[in-house]
Amino acid sequence: MERVIAYVDGFNLYFGLRSKGWQRYYWLNIREIVRRLLRPGQVLAYVKYFTARVSGPPEKRDRQNEFIEALSTLPDLSIYYGKYQINSQKCRSCGVIAQIPNEKMTDVNIAVEMLVDAHQNLFDTALLVSADSDLTGPVRAIRALFPEKRVVLAFPPDRSSWELQQVAHAYFTIGQFQFRKSQFPDEVRKPDGYVLRRPATWR
Repeated sequence: MERVIAYVDGFNLYFGLRSKGWQRYYWLNIREIVRRLLRPGQVLAYVKYFTARVSGPPEKRDRQNEFIEALSTLPDLSIYYGKYQINSQKCRSCGVIAQIPNEKMTDVNIAVEMLVDAHQNLFDTALLVSADSDLTGPVRAIRALFPEKRVVLAFPPDRSSWELQQVAHAYFTIGQFQFRKSQFPDEVRKPDGYVLRRPATWR
């Protein structure tokens, strides 16, 4: 069987869903949707999910915490954290200063994990769920250093990257059907008995 490790860019996936107006799919079982993307003859070895803790507003932070706690109940899945920071940006025309959220380090964390896993021969195919063109370099490096391994792109909705398409072995966009079939149940029970619930705005 062909071993697959999935590398999921959480914010790229989230913003793709948001731009399509698919908030009802935010309560997403990441492991299940990745499993549904596999082809015959492939086996899911592991899932690596990359995100950053948002700093606010409180209701947004609470929704993310609930989701991350639900992800933590899944087997063979690890969560890797970058940084979430607020940058001040001044409008050139009106002079108003806006606070712009910005996520940092996800692309670096993904690049490191992909290259280390390739070096340790932990996968035959890397399934990269992202359209971040900053990952072009690491994908190109894996192809050069490990020609026996494949990198396949799974673009989030409303996202694509011409640069990544040029270096990957294959690419496709994840369809709505896969999201609909890969939702957590409305209530997820943790091993300690605590019940996590789908946020009301994610219905």
